[in-house]
Amino acid sequence: MFQFTSIEQYHAQLQEGSTSCQQAVEYYLQRIAETRQLNAFVEVYAEEALIRAKTLDAERGSGSFNGKLHGVIIGLKDVICYKDHHVTAASAILKDFVSLYSATAVEKLLDAGAIIIGSLNCDEFAMGSTNEHSVYGRTLNANDETRVPGGSSGGSAVAVQAGLCMTSLGSDTGGSVRQPADFCGVIGLKPTYGRVSRHGLIAYASSFDQLGIFGNTIKDVAMVLETISGPDEKDSTVAREKLQPFTAASPGSTYRFAWMPETLEHPGLDTEIRTAITSQMETLKIAGHQVEPVSFDLLDYIVPAYYVLTTAEASSNLARYDAVRYGQRPATGISDLAEWYKANRSAGFGMEVKRRIMLGSFVLSSGYYDAYFTKAQQVRRMVKDRLEAIFRNYDFIIMPNSPLTAYPAGAHQEDPVAVYLADIYTVMANLAGLPAISLPLYRHSNGMTFGLQVLADRMNEVSLLRVSEQLLQDPQL
Repeated sequence: MFQFTSIEQYHAQLQEGSTSCQQAVEYYLQRIAETRQLNAFVEVYAEEALIRAKTLDAERGSGSFNGKLHGVIIGLKDVICYKDHHVTAASAILKDFVSLYSATAVEKLLDAGAIIIGSLNCDEFAMGSTNEHSVYGRTLNANDETRVPGGSSGGSAVAVQAGLCMTSLGSDTGGSVRQPADFCGVIGLKPTYGRVSRHGLIAYASSFDQLGIFGNTIKDVAMVLETISGPDEKDSTVAREKLQPFTAASPGSTYRFAWMPETLEHPGLDTEIRTAITSQMETLKIAGHQVEPVSFDLLDYIVPAYYVLTTAEASSNLARYDAVRYGQRPATGISDLAEWYKANRSAGFGMEVKRRIMLGSFVLSSGYYDAYFTKAQQVRRMVKDRLEAIFRNYDFIIMPNSPLTAYPAGAHQEDPVAVYLADIYTVMANLAGLPAISLPLYRHSNGMTFGLQVLADRMNEVSLLRVSEQLLQDPQL
């Protein structure tokens, strides 16, 4: 029977002939069918995945083993464009929309020999932290189906958690890769802003959005990052700096870790999460690493600043969805254009998306622009400057991903502010454009997994991945 532990092991099996790409695809299609209740997939590309697998097997049979990700089976969050396939951002307003082009990251995956097996459920337009705001219904956490998997990339996290694909892509605007990775017990990497092209990623907040990666091993995540990163003429924000191969990185003998007392002493943090990370820091100290507190008195400002800025950008980005050129057109019999727009958007957008569009329009309005948007931009600048100062003296920052473990579905449906405040530990990396990763190191007494978040300086993904691999192999380093 087919079993997957890592891409490296899978490739070894392919080369020795003990398995095939077709067998792998058939295995995952069966797993997806068996776990349909999880609602991780929006659409499964069964027929074309099998055809591509057979093609790759034939190429390998003739002595050709091309591509870093040869035969690797990957799922895409339903905000990532794949030519001639549906992409709807889990929204009714884009019902049945077929993409005319592929995201640059998808093109790079295919060029590297990957097999795209399907699109994955998410919060509508990537707005949410629970994967309960989807036109396709909520995704279930495979560890406990009564609990949320996190969001917005909940389907991408569950697909890896439940063994429905080898790795998956999500997007991270304020924690939407790291938080579901934390809730589902898998690895979730948010690269530096500009490390991976955003061309073909449906925008939520353009100065925050970044494609991210879910996986079971650091090497798998590194292989995908090496494949999809790099310059792209279609995205002017992509860095020109080339990502160094992960295997070329050498581990340091000791590291300098910073931690922020404001994060671990926060009254909303679960006691067991606090204890686990505090114990982790003591273990690192005993092993000879520098672990020191660094005050960060801006913590209470980052969530308000983040939601002011992202909703402002969202209100602008989502203005294009008017049902004139594409998408669903539910409105009929209306002669006034403004009323027609209003009817289409009212029917097409979900409640959470409407909430954020209205908030964004409010903070951009003439009477409130300086009071909210300008002030939030100033906070963002201060956060960036403060973090740059920390990284002049330290290699990494460690903190929780979330104040809580995965909680019961519906627990905060009537209190969206509580959900927003739960982003307190993840939005910092997005405000500053830093790389950050969630590492599945711990298990709570309630049976749910949770992880350690590690942040590094800009463009330092290789160092971040190296220390992450060491932490997963030996928490004492």
